[in-house]
Amino acid sequence: MSRLHLTFNCEGSTLAATLDTAPLTTGLLLVSGGNEIRSGAFRGQARLAQTIAKRGFPVFRYDRRGVGDSEGENLGFEHSEPDILAAMEAFRAIAPQVNRVVGIGNCDAASALMLAGGAGCDGLVLSNPWTIEETDEEDTTPPPQAIRARYLQKLGNPREVARLLRGGVNLRKLGRGLVRAVRPAPPVGNLATRMRTSLDGFEGPVQILLASADRTAQVFEGAWPKGDPRVSRCEGASHAFVEPQAREWLETKVLEALRG
Repeated sequence: MSRLHLTFNCEGSTLAATLDTAPLTTGLLLVSGGNEIRSGAFRGQARLAQTIAKRGFPVFRYDRRGVGDSEGENLGFEHSEPDILAAMEAFRAIAPQVNRVVGIGNCDAASALMLAGGAGCDGLVLSNPWTIEETDEEDTTPPPQAIRARYLQKLGNPREVARLLRGGVNLRKLGRGLVRAVRPAPPVGNLATRMRTSLDGFEGPVQILLASADRTAQVFEGAWPKGDPRVSRCEGASHAFVEPQAREWLETKVLEALRG
């Protein structure tokens, strides 16, 4: 295994990419989200690529236009389908043995893959997809359904109940939380609807991975149809799966998708 740095063209702009080489014919296309560079938050994507390549699967990751080392204008995730398609073409050109590609994205990179109908990938791993509309971005409180789930979890914990009875709970804070918890769930927004409609046309296998402690995942779950068998949850995980057990869980899920 080796790590190669390269460039490729997307609509007249030169984009930067990294390939972790490996011999197998299934590859992983790692799409960056949230205006992140291809190494990812806390170098998480670089570590994931190295881990997956050591298992024999080549991994291609890149900076989309206007991000990191890439030229061009950053048009945002909703207009990044050309970047994904160009990256796919470059991946297949530099690793010609690859005949099956699994795309993975976290946050709005997952949303981009969904809006693009899979963007030519054969399988998808979508973690914490972004469904928050621009008008809601400043609201950092968890959605009502997440607050209700949290309180139900606490009521099932004898230690938390005892703490409440001893007066160890801030009643004012508890009251504010209860008010939020009884609010109806917000209506499903246009972005979530478009993502669902586009993904419905994708015929390959899909995994939707949610970090239970992440607000983005909580909002997504409130906007997504209940009981979707493609959804898996990692309890206690944060947005970037930085916790050791969460990182291992994510790696396991990715390998499952690659092995088909």
